[in-house]
Amino acid sequence: MGAGKTTVAQALGLPFAAVDASIERDAGRTIPELFEQEGEQGFRAREAELVERLLASPQPLLLDLGGGAVTTPRVRALLREHATVVWLDTDVETCWQRVAGTGRPLAQDEAEFRRLYDERRPLYADAADVVARDEHDVALAAAGVHVQDGALARLGELVPGSGAVELVSDPNVAGIHGMDAQLALGARLTAAHQLPAGEEAKTLTVLDRLWQALRLDRAGTLVALGGGCTTDAAGFAAATYLRGIAWVPVPTSLVAQVDAAIGGKTAIDLPQGKNLVGAFHWPARTIVDPTLLQTLPDKERREGMAEVVKTSLLAGENFHDPLDVRRCAAFKAAICLRDPHDRGERKRLNLGHTFAHALEAAGGYETVTHGQAVALGLKAALELSGEDASIVDDLLRPKPVRVDRERAWNALLRDKKHEAGELRLVTLHEWDVSFPAADVRAALDRLIAG
Repeated sequence: MGAGKTTVAQALGLPFAAVDASIERDAGRTIPELFEQEGEQGFRAREAELVERLLASPQPLLLDLGGGAVTTPRVRALLREHATVVWLDTDVETCWQRVAGTGRPLAQDEAEFRRLYDERRPLYADAADVVARDEHDVALAAAGVHVQDGALARLGELVPGSGAVELVSDPNVAGIHGMDAQLALGARLTAAHQLPAGEEAKTLTVLDRLWQALRLDRAGTLVALGGGCTTDAAGFAAATYLRGIAWVPVPTSLVAQVDAAIGGKTAIDLPQGKNLVGAFHWPARTIVDPTLLQTLPDKERREGMAEVVKTSLLAGENFHDPLDVRRCAAFKAAICLRDPHDRGERKRLNLGHTFAHALEAAGGYETVTHGQAVALGLKAALELSGEDASIVDDLLRPKPVRVDRERAWNALLRDKKHEAGELRLVTLHEWDVSFPAADVRAALDRLIAG
């Protein structure tokens, strides 16, 4: 009681059901009335029945349990079988301040409340899959994202399931972290594969080689250790091999840790544009070890800052100074949970990316890096919609790039619908805004040197 569960659930904006409120609605009586008329035992029986019904829902649901729900063995068994359990661990002083004087049946006496708090903590610890401090931790848990310093050394226990594992990385990452990953995976690891570094990994030729090399069955898991290109390509391979097998991204770049490896988007490129062939295939778990960023060259770290700045802009919060990987990842995770198939709010995450993808395609995915392109794309999208772009200039300092203008424009048109002389783009506050094509072309041209 008083841990802040309902407040956190409402803040995340996910489909959720509050058990206590649902019981009151179904019974037509308040919880104090139910306690008085049926006793705690009668109330717990109602609670367990409702929890079982809600957990049987085919749709994902954030379930807000009453503080005493896990005291019922039947509820604990249901949670073990059907749910990821997140314990929002809040100190007793804060809990008591929130519930004192509210009329809750088990919060009438402070001494008794503190006794209950101590009595229930072992039950919470036993039931919990994740211990959370705030809504960011809850969002990460709901999305299956594990953020922890040193997590690479725990791969063997963090990769879900008990079947065989095959590892995918690129030569650079394999040389730095590959042995640690293999040792952590232990006896479950049956094979390791290498993809080319960068966008070259995201081609049909490379994917064909990987598909043919895989020997996993449907109980197996593909682990992708690397940057966004590796996780994109390996995730698409997992989505399509045997019509879909489990996969676990272990992002090693800043871009991948705060963006590319979260949310289940997988894709490869075509000559005509970036990420034109792909699938939504949510990872069994995403394992983020921020300490891996310590091995990144400064250039690669700057690459990732473009996505961090984008996230800061969208959230209206400072995630970039100091860098906060956990909160960046949580922000994206929450949006992806609310819109898993990119039909609405998730489009916000494409801020600046229409321009960025056009520049990358025009450069043949070789002369323009993703970080450069996103920085330029953010500047263009903000300026086109009349927003302040100074944060982009100050932190990212984007410079125009040398690419073929017509190739960039054609790539942009392929990426976006062109209707009646207008294009629809993402802005800072909306995800589907119409702009005259001539204005968009002019904004794109300003990003190109020469």
